[in-house]
Amino acid sequence: MHRETGWFSRERVLVLTLLAATLLALYLCYLMAAPFLPSLVWGLAFAVVANPLHCRIERRIQNRSVAAALTVVLVAVVIVGPVALIGQQVFQQVAGGVQSLNAGLSSGGWRETVLRNPALGPVFQWVESYVDIEARLKDAGAAVAERMSSWVTGSVWAMAQFFITFFLLFYFLRDRRAVLNALRSLVPLSRAETDEVFQDVEDSIYATIYGSLTVALIQGALGGLMFWWLGLPAPLVWGVVMAALAIIPILGAFIVWIPAALFLLAGGYWVKALILSLWGAIVIGLIDNILYPVLVGSRLRLHTVPVFIAVVGGVIVFGTSGVIVGPIILAVTIALVDIWKRRTAAYSTAEEAIGENLTARLTGREAKPAGPVTL
Repeated sequence: MHRETGWFSRERVLVLTLLAATLLALYLCYLMAAPFLPSLVWGLAFAVVANPLHCRIERRIQNRSVAAALTVVLVAVVIVGPVALIGQQVFQQVAGGVQSLNAGLSSGGWRETVLRNPALGPVFQWVESYVDIEARLKDAGAAVAERMSSWVTGSVWAMAQFFITFFLLFYFLRDRRAVLNALRSLVPLSRAETDEVFQDVEDSIYATIYGSLTVALIQGALGGLMFWWLGLPAPLVWGVVMAALAIIPILGAFIVWIPAALFLLAGGYWVKALILSLWGAIVIGLIDNILYPVLVGSRLRLHTVPVFIAVVGGVIVFGTSGVIVGPIILAVTIALVDIWKRRTAAYSTAEEAIGENLTARLTGREAKPAGPVTL
């Protein structure tokens, strides 16, 4: 029977059609899943972090669904309560800060205070000759007030994402073995290599949650408490900002507390400025070097530059979930590169052994056994 040959044989056309249909289906699935990416990522992260607790609960409660539900409730109580309380207080402080800013701009008292300062007064007058500072500040206050309404709208979707996250967390915990087996069947690697990649992903999530996020939250809390003790405005808001900046390598809480210390110094409060500077440099600045090794240990301590690119790039591409997705992608990439290096080294070893045996046969010397090569 005659068979078609060449690039456009029936078999190749069928394979290319199947490949195109599969890629199209995967792309459509991605479009449907993209709005839920933050929930998927945080659900996976919470599942990894809560897995030891879930295993202990599962040993005492034989029903997998009940054990998973109880773990989800405990995680929700630990996370949702503080987040809701802090979110409410931050919103109130931002609203109060906007009102105070508008009142201060309307009265003009802030301008007189700056002009009376012997160091800042001449600089302020020089800048004011080129830029209408008061108008710019009023525009900034109006922009923040306008943003408040969009924050309220976004908070509704954020609450929905919370519920979806814990909904997914339940199934990630209950069906984790089935999910891992399904992923193993799709990954074109050996079981040992797949376990290595999975372990790197787990270490990345563990290091991000227990290391970066926990340390950043502690730094933000310490900074906010010092702002409150010194009587600076909106301490909770600035504490949240310091925590967010501390997550990103290279950046940190110093971006907030250094300008605040300079503000206090310019206002004549040099004792408060000194206290804030010492607190920021010694307590907040060194907490990362003390706590991170204790919380993370030897798990995935990568170089600062690639982690910085992974976190910032992940946030730019994936939004808030990029804090987790970026380091995961970096860890998976490093694991795959290591696998390729080992496979390439194995092939090189095999080729060298074959070459030595061929040379030995041609020269009449005794050939060395090549030995098994693991690929």
